[in-house]
Amino acid sequence: MAGERTEKATPKRRQDERKKGNIFQSREIVIVASLLVSFYSLKLLGPHILKTLFSTTREIFILTGELDIITFSDVRNIFVDIMVVFATTVLPLLMLTGLVAIVVTMAQTRLLVRVKPLGFKMGRLSPLQGIKKMFSLKSVIEILKSILKIVIISYIIYKTLFDEVLLLPRLMDVPFEGVLSHTGKLIMSVVTASAIAFVAIAALDYLYQWWDYERNIKMTKQEIKEEYKETEGDPQIKSAIKSRQQSLSRSRMMQNVPQADVVIRNPTHYAVAIKYDPDADSAPRVVAKGAGYLALRIIEEAEKHGVIVTENRTLARGLYEAVEIEQEIPSEFYHAVAETLVFVYRLREEAKLS
Repeated sequence: MAGERTEKATPKRRQDERKKGNIFQSREIVIVASLLVSFYSLKLLGPHILKTLFSTTREIFILTGELDIITFSDVRNIFVDIMVVFATTVLPLLMLTGLVAIVVTMAQTRLLVRVKPLGFKMGRLSPLQGIKKMFSLKSVIEILKSILKIVIISYIIYKTLFDEVLLLPRLMDVPFEGVLSHTGKLIMSVVTASAIAFVAIAALDYLYQWWDYERNIKMTKQEIKEEYKETEGDPQIKSAIKSRQQSLSRSRMMQNVPQADVVIRNPTHYAVAIKYDPDADSAPRVVAKGAGYLALRIIEEAEKHGVIVTENRTLARGLYEAVEIEQEIPSEFYHAVAETLVFVYRLREEAKLS
């Protein structure tokens, strides 16, 4: 049917959609990248963070134990120490995670930043639109992804703890640092196993988002025709404009015929009007030319204004094909045109003497 979206989106349509902020991207890739960087950065910075937290906590307990009265200045100093600890431990982790999310998002959107899509729209408050989104294919896919991730994480946690459950009683005899180290290893094993599955899900989600985006921006044959009219112009209008331009050009050209020195014809198929002004031109110029009906009009206009018309089939056709209007003739035509002009000037002199 004519209204079906069966055609791939044109480059202009893609550009327009991009300007609107309608681009495809996978949030799963952003989430997976952020989580992986967070956990592995935490693994790398974990010893430093724990050491800093332990030393700061010990210092605060010692300080509060030595003070009989805690003043506002003491509270302020403790608060400053806590902020310094936060800035040197947690803040770098948060900044790194945020930076990764921004970089991955920008890589997918090719540095597109749009604020307009975040604006308020009344259509978003429509209950009908909300119900449609709830039961759309996209919503079903999102639900399936969430269920799949929960199942994967649950299985990995179960599998990991099942293998370790017999070792848990032995942790009672292990120092606190050892318990933390063993717990961290268990967490990282879960993260590593989950990451492999989540990367696969993210890759599939990216392909799905691309397919869904291409499907949504498809165009109908009529839309492509309308776009062509907007960009290239309506063929009928272009034809009318071209016809009008040609008419004006012919009108201006016909005004040049009375000022020509000679019109060379072949005999009715081609007509070329030549003018030579030694003071302004370095060579004779073609001021008008035509074929068929236009050639007859040029000849008629020349005879009406007393311009000499001479027949030279080879020269007329050669000039018509090789020289544009208001251009000087090429050197290969100098001799033939010069002979013609000499003949014309001789006729003019004879006419004056008679």
